[in-house]
Amino acid sequence: MLKSPEALQFSIDAMLDAVSDVEFDTILGPESRGFIFGMPMAYSLGKSFVPVRKAGKLPAEVGKKIYDLEYGSATIEIHKDAVKNGQKFLLVDDLLATGGTAKAVCDLIKEMGGTVVAHAYLIELSGLGGNQLLKGHDIRSILKYTKN
Repeated sequence: MLKSPEALQFSIDAMLDAVSDVEFDTILGPESRGFIFGMPMAYSLGKSFVPVRKAGKLPAEVGKKIYDLEYGSATIEIHKDAVKNGQKFLLVDDLLATGGTAKAVCDLIKEMGGTVVAHAYLIELSGLGGNQLLKGHDIRSILKYTKN
């Protein structure tokens, strides 16, 4: 899909349409495909963008969260000065599967004084439980695949 300019443009436009009624200040994009979809959305909406990186990639002081994966653990980091008390975030990524990374991002943002008010995903694999892990969150997905 990323090879097709038309498909990429369609995907980003569809994600923008899906969140047109959401009030937020800043877009969060988890490494790395969250950057691909989140940055053009932020640009189009005139919003700021905060990258969520793997441990050791950001140059300034960071907030971090260690979380469990199906096969071990991982750490995400966000610059401490990127989150202000009461700030509202839209989390953007290509895929919602098990939801572990998204939940860790939400938890970290909350610890840092902000709130993730909604999520935007291109694809949701609902049979893998991410939507249940994020129960109560406003999740907007363009394509949903269910387990048969």
